[in-house]
Amino acid sequence: MDDAEFARWADLLERRTGVVVPPARKPFLVTAVRGRMRETGHLRFDDYYRDLHRVPEGAIEWTTLVDRLTVHETHFFRHPPSFDLIASEWLPRLVKSGSQGALHAWSVGCSTGEEAYTLAMVLDRHISALSDARVYFGVTATDVSQPALAVGRSGLYPRNKFNEIPADYRERYAEEIDADSFQVRESLRKRVGFAQFNLLDVARSPLKRLDLIFCQNVLIYFARDRRRELLAALAGLLKPGGMLVLGAGEVTSFAHPTLSRVPHKQALAFLRNR
Repeated sequence: MDDAEFARWADLLERRTGVVVPPARKPFLVTAVRGRMRETGHLRFDDYYRDLHRVPEGAIEWTTLVDRLTVHETHFFRHPPSFDLIASEWLPRLVKSGSQGALHAWSVGCSTGEEAYTLAMVLDRHISALSDARVYFGVTATDVSQPALAVGRSGLYPRNKFNEIPADYRERYAEEIDADSFQVRESLRKRVGFAQFNLLDVARSPLKRLDLIFCQNVLIYFARDRRRELLAALAGLLKPGGMLVLGAGEVTSFAHPTLSRVPHKQALAFLRNR
């Protein structure tokens, strides 16, 4: 794949998913595309590129290829300070206000579901500890990858991820299946809904008036200008008092007229103030 061919493939990925592949990551893109070409019997990049644009076959093939081109590295409780912020500061204020009968959270770019289930664990445990009143909650988890979403829906994970979950949460929300795997308990799985969604379509999102948006390790794959557009759109989906949680260092000098930065040394979050 020469530089011109690489630029064409990188442009296709950015236009369709927003993900930017810089020239330094050309070997990654080439390996992923070529690997899928071997499976489909394509010998030339341009032939495969053309077939991806056929309707409807190309759309089906694209869903498989995009799974190879997007990153699925994730963990339970990946950034503890962010979950501490939710549990210790934001959630108590929200519950104390007494205005919440239901709470809706969105896990953006959820990959195989570890982040979404972590959110559900934190919300379930701390809501029940904070209030005698019944507060219902749900987590919507979205990603562009159908295979990743299928893993999330099953709630079934390899045993080496078991110890990522703190012991007190493990006892309550996870059960060992065998020596090689464990599963998130059904009672918690019912609280999390998985759906395919491209963040580029956020302006047309069916999700509205959200209490919590968790969007970590997603924006780093987008161009800087695109990040700000996406953040502005996400801000518009929050309720007053709702919180947007980002990955530390994902954005700098970001400001929005309806958002206030949450003062926290280790977590990056914004509150919707009106």
